[in-house]
Amino acid sequence: MVLQIEKHYYTPEEYLELEEKAEFKSEYVDGEIIRMPGVTTNHNKIALNFCRKFPLTVQGQDYEIYIGDVKLWIPRYHLFTYPDVMVVKGEPIYEGTNTTVITNPILIIEVLSNSTKNYDRTDKFKYYRSIPGFLEYIMIDQYTFSVEQFAKKAEGEWIFREYEGKDAVLVLNSIDFQISFHDIYARVNFELNES
Repeated sequence: MVLQIEKHYYTPEEYLELEEKAEFKSEYVDGEIIRMPGVTTNHNKIALNFCRKFPLTVQGQDYEIYIGDVKLWIPRYHLFTYPDVMVVKGEPIYEGTNTTVITNPILIIEVLSNSTKNYDRTDKFKYYRSIPGFLEYIMIDQYTFSVEQFAKKAEGEWIFREYEGKDAVLVLNSIDFQISFHDIYARVNFELNES
């Protein structure tokens, strides 16, 4: 006998109301609420390392950087998600009347986890590509010195570049910014076998 569980579909408004009170983060994907896995200390360090270096390098330029707790709304796919790092040029455009959900990143960075790396590389990247003005997607591996970069060349055309090795330097296309792997992976301990 197969037990069928009825799925409950939520409106975006219901999701936002539930998320405000939730004890854990969840994504909203076209009516479904999907609990997000927790992050490792290495994952957290990598995102913070990028954010720490970024404002020091782009001072005087018109960029805002957001980490982890700011939601992104992607209307085409009815998706609320929490990218690890988002960069906005100029002022953020908010969804709704609060300042917790933005819609206009030009750059998104995801730190890859074993549990999410396939999603980050496939469906999530497809969703991100639907954002008007989105120009660059960076995926940083938390288990080895490796970064994957997709930069938009033209509508529907993305250029892929892979960086590997502890002496590599990531050079962004959408922003005049570069960061060494020494800075990205500062204080990251690959020997920690975190999932």
